[in-house]
Amino acid sequence: MPLIETAPVPLLEKYPADSAVPVEGLDQPTWLVRRDSLKELASDLKADPEAGYDLLLDICGVDYPGRSERFEAVYHLYSIGRKERLRLKVAVPEEDPVLPSLVEVWEGADWFEREAFDMFGLRFEGHPNLRRILTHEAFEGHPLRKDYDAARRWILTEDKVYRPAPRPDDDDSDDDMFERMTINIGPSHPAMHGTFRVVAHLDGEAISASEVEIGYLHRCFEKMAETHTWQQVIPYTDRLNYCSSFINNVGYCRTVEKLLGIEAPPKAVWARTILSEFSRIMDHCVCNGSSLVDAGALTNFWYFFQPREEIYGLLEACSGARLTVSYCRIGGLAADLPPDFEARCRRLLEIIPGFIDDIEKLVNKNRIWLDRTVGVSAISGEDAVNWGWTGPCLRASGVANDVRRDHPYDLYDTVDWNVPVLEGGDVFDRYRLRMMEIRESLKIIRQLLDRGIPEGPHIVDDPHVALPPKEVAYNQMEAMIYHFKLIMDGIQVPPGEIYSAIEGANGELGFYAISDGSGKPYRLKVRPPCFPVMSTFSHLIRGGSVSDAIVTLGGLNIIAGELER
Repeated sequence: MPLIETAPVPLLEKYPADSAVPVEGLDQPTWLVRRDSLKELASDLKADPEAGYDLLLDICGVDYPGRSERFEAVYHLYSIGRKERLRLKVAVPEEDPVLPSLVEVWEGADWFEREAFDMFGLRFEGHPNLRRILTHEAFEGHPLRKDYDAARRWILTEDKVYRPAPRPDDDDSDDDMFERMTINIGPSHPAMHGTFRVVAHLDGEAISASEVEIGYLHRCFEKMAETHTWQQVIPYTDRLNYCSSFINNVGYCRTVEKLLGIEAPPKAVWARTILSEFSRIMDHCVCNGSSLVDAGALTNFWYFFQPREEIYGLLEACSGARLTVSYCRIGGLAADLPPDFEARCRRLLEIIPGFIDDIEKLVNKNRIWLDRTVGVSAISGEDAVNWGWTGPCLRASGVANDVRRDHPYDLYDTVDWNVPVLEGGDVFDRYRLRMMEIRESLKIIRQLLDRGIPEGPHIVDDPHVALPPKEVAYNQMEAMIYHFKLIMDGIQVPPGEIYSAIEGANGELGFYAISDGSGKPYRLKVRPPCFPVMSTFSHLIRGGSVSDAIVTLGGLNIIAGELER
């Protein structure tokens, strides 16, 4: 794992010496911050032009029961202009786990702070609505604390069901006036793309206020990760953004590989890049196809789903599965590529462009589609960054942020491709940008196929990381022992911590992993790109109609598995 020394920062000179102490030798610049300095320091880090940490990527808690200050709040910041990361850590004691809220600094802190409160019981002073977000109101305790029993279950009774009642700030009227009413959409509703719930206060046909409720698909992925070996976590990552599950596999396995200090062999890296881009195409097809259905354009849905089905055929040939593939392994791939891998890929390169061309001819100048999407739920690049957006939605608002280009991994810096950017920031530009990205993904795949399949193994030859071949394990005592140890004890990852990110189909997909040297993660936090985007939903739909809200949700591509984990 590459270690980074924290460079001196002039900004720190204005603070007392112990307010923010740089930590040497971690994977990225990290400061230990005193909680009474946190809010002022965060404001300076965002506003100072030399720092420019304009994007709050993530907030999470970590529990260290043996420490005098038991909990740690961890903030991951990013400067889009300088392409640099910074981690802040704030320790708080169990008897007083209170920190200042940073919602006034970054709007995107809102839901992240609620999650840290829900999972760890950290309280954020000054938060406008600090209540549970992933678990229900009858839930007791905080599930990611180390002393919380993973087998505990809590029943939500009718009397404890949360009942949202959104009202505009200046509203003092009753709902019984005929032009004003409150409506409920979801959680089980076809327009909700999963299991979200939106309660909207209408003034005539316009949404004057709304509240979003999530958590119906929460399965506490991060708690499950702590009770399974590093390898056993891989199938759980499939269930994050299940529309492009292979990308999740890659992001997680790369994180563990960095902790181990190993690299996947060239064949695996080559295949990971190609399959990630096919998965991105598939994901964008689902998003745009579903958005068009929400606007009444059913034909395009079938045009989009045919390429998706064809790509599923490729993934099935590799892994034996279609939706949740679990094809990556720490150190490479689960199995070698099928003999016809290249031929299958080239066939996809031939057929996909035709579908994309046809769809664009059908809808790009369609009056109904334009009326439903142009100018709807538009957001500026500055506001999108403030809310923590990344990925296609951010790029549709004019910000050219892409992990593949800004922090290249796998083979992205060896091929010629562009990062599409649009300026409108509305539903139509989110649709258009994904269409442009499909073409860029095809370009990347074509160049890699032209190089040919690299020779060599599909996974590292290290018996401490990869299982030996079955025929060897059956006939050699040493190989059988390695097989037994890996299955029973898991990979022994050395102590350390790392944040590793890739460009998921919806934006920066990050994994913050902490190892205590055992065979299981001590802490695994996922930075889900959907989460900050969905936290903006009420802000986006205010002033629009209910039909605008539906088409907006489709264009954001919120995937419940990733959002709620």
